[in-house]
Amino acid sequence: MAASHTVNFVLGEAIKKLPLKKGQQILHLAMNRVSSYRVIKLLDTRRVCLLVLTLGLFVLGARGITDPDFWWHLRNGQLIVQTHRVVRTDPYSFTRLGYRWINHEWLSDVLIFTVYRLSGFIGLILTFAAISTATFLLVYGRCWGCPYLAALVTVWGAETSILSWGVRPQMFTLLFAAVLLLILDRSDRRPAVLWWTVPLTVLWVNLHAGYALGIFFLLLALVGDLIEANFAFQPPSRSSAGRWTLMLVIAACLAVVPLNPNGFRLYSYPIETLRSKAMQTYISEWFSPDFHAAKYLLFLSMVLAMLVLLSIGSRRPRIRELVLLCATLLEALRSVRHIAVFVLVAVPILCKLMGGRRPEHRSIDQLLGPRVRQLTRAGAAFNMIVLIAFATFTFVRVRLVALEQPQLVAQHFPAASLQFIRTAHPPEPVLNHYNWGGYFIWELYPDYRVFIDGRADLYGDSFMRDFAASYYLTEGWRKLLKTWGIRTIVLPSDAPLVSAMNLEPGWTRIHADTQAVVLTCIQAQCGNH
Repeated sequence: MAASHTVNFVLGEAIKKLPLKKGQQILHLAMNRVSSYRVIKLLDTRRVCLLVLTLGLFVLGARGITDPDFWWHLRNGQLIVQTHRVVRTDPYSFTRLGYRWINHEWLSDVLIFTVYRLSGFIGLILTFAAISTATFLLVYGRCWGCPYLAALVTVWGAETSILSWGVRPQMFTLLFAAVLLLILDRSDRRPAVLWWTVPLTVLWVNLHAGYALGIFFLLLALVGDLIEANFAFQPPSRSSAGRWTLMLVIAACLAVVPLNPNGFRLYSYPIETLRSKAMQTYISEWFSPDFHAAKYLLFLSMVLAMLVLLSIGSRRPRIRELVLLCATLLEALRSVRHIAVFVLVAVPILCKLMGGRRPEHRSIDQLLGPRVRQLTRAGAAFNMIVLIAFATFTFVRVRLVALEQPQLVAQHFPAASLQFIRTAHPPEPVLNHYNWGGYFIWELYPDYRVFIDGRADLYGDSFMRDFAASYYLTEGWRKLLKTWGIRTIVLPSDAPLVSAMNLEPGWTRIHADTQAVVLTCIQAQCGNH
């Protein structure tokens, strides 16, 4: 009761000191509106904290669509829906036409196109913002200790991983990885819940080849459990029967992988992708993080905080947690793409390390559990104002992102150049920029087929190296033009190849705008220089 009187007194004094009469009126009006016991209960500070966290994560996830691969995902989903069959050979490029294509994201593409057809860009933005929000609420559900500190660390983790967010199939992998980690945590006391990972894997393997991450997590958890059981560093968190269940579940997950249109081919595909040298050389999200860049400082700060807390903290993570943490950290240092995966593992461990010697309680349980003190009308009014403010900001932010989408398309993709191509019909074959291939597929297919797009696994390392040699004018740069008989080139104006082709006989610039230059040669032998 003393605490309630203190809160009431402080808020009352705050109301008196508000400099604006309008502000006082708003707060007094809010207090009049929360006189009902049910409303006060709904506006409990802990519940409002969870709602504010949810809205904050949703705002972070509501991002404009700039991923170059989004466009071919959209077209592929449309083709599958219209033909009622999964595309197994490449229909979109002239350089790989008819080649076997591991269409591992087919179900994601169908979902993306279906949402787009029903609600356009705004529907996609809202849907994938909801996916990213759900992912980090699951992460929050695995945190221990002070719920407000856990909320801050969760937002820290979300900001750290935001480079990988967007309207893209990879978001399903992050969501399912978060679900699987939660299942692993809960399986210590209830091993039977591990069997939920089997249907999860069936769905996952049809949405994205990142399903391998789930099996990888299960294997790492088994390694950690075996170390605990055999080397007695800690009392084992899982019983012997639980470890046998985990082994059977891993076998079952491996057994259901072929339940997809590509069959057994999905066993080796993730490994081949990780081993691709060209992808690690030419695709930015596969680069190692450059800590000279400001966008990676949050990741660096999280790693440093983890190292400091492990060194001086009074608590120690379980062996299983350390195994998962070390493995995901190594992958995150190897590739920017995997920073988000590291965050899923690291955030709950950070919260546990920051908890000091206080009793362990799940953060989410503390927020949703019974209240420890009665909330005053003044406190409920303040919470209502905070909630309304966050909800309003979320609405305005999402609406702004949706309205800016056309400008984002014009800023990142050659919309004007493609409109010119539709009108002028320059001759094929067309050499396009790698990052624009997906947009070409969405806008020009089937009238034009692309030279290259974001499906680097389809084109292969050798082809990617030849394209890079031509684009950057390294040794043998004319080979690519000669081999494919290129008649039209659509590239950024600052591309080295554009500067070279401006000097080549027979080549003419027929269009230029802020995004791209279109060069063409009306003579058949131009591609043979």
